[in-house]
Amino acid sequence: MASLVASMGSEDSKKGKFESFVIVHNIAKRHNVGTLARSAAAFGVSEIILVGRRDFNAFGSHGSTSHIRFRHFHSLSLACAFLKERDCDICGVEITEGAMAVNDHPFRKSTAFLLGNEGTGLSAKEVEICDFFIYIPQYGDGTASLNVTVAASIVLHHYGVWAGFSERSREGNKFIVAEKPTNQLRKSHFSETPESVAEERKMRREAAANDIFSENREDFAPSNLLDTLFRS
Repeated sequence: MASLVASMGSEDSKKGKFESFVIVHNIAKRHNVGTLARSAAAFGVSEIILVGRRDFNAFGSHGSTSHIRFRHFHSLSLACAFLKERDCDICGVEITEGAMAVNDHPFRKSTAFLLGNEGTGLSAKEVEICDFFIYIPQYGDGTASLNVTVAASIVLHHYGVWAGFSERSREGNKFIVAEKPTNQLRKSHFSETPESVAEERKMRREAAANDIFSENREDFAPSNLLDTLFRS
């Protein structure tokens, strides 16, 4: 009985304390982002962080992109700096040496999840910014890995359970969807606000002052044509 009370007290202390984020950097199939946004909306993700490309295919989102905040950075280094300012762990979802099973809930605080490319997994640069790694145990022998959006759904659900997120109210056989934010259009790309531009410029100045990019100046290069067109 005492252990049950202690467990309940621990769960109560976590509620409202933690946030989850999803980093979208090297996903090969852009239509996966729309489906990922739907899972993010279902499992209480605070923001989807786009790195490099701003465009994505909203197919599969079922309108959920209107209920998710998006933030854009030109490089992983800048995204990492933003998350660290918020005392946020970066968790790589990858089968690596030392990776922990997601069902063991090895989380400590607010966490941003970085999922690998569908074909090649996490790159060396992505691995470098991760604080720890988790994997999803499989029990059948018919596939070597899961689709990135399926993996994200499993991971985000486990994190929501650990963090004590409040379950959404239900009506009939479905969950109640919030009213769509005013003047919110269906998103298929991310347009930077003046505030986000100013914040990224500030982070770039601080990064340059701290010589964060001295070993890898390519972080400042636009990742594709869209970055060149939209870069302020």
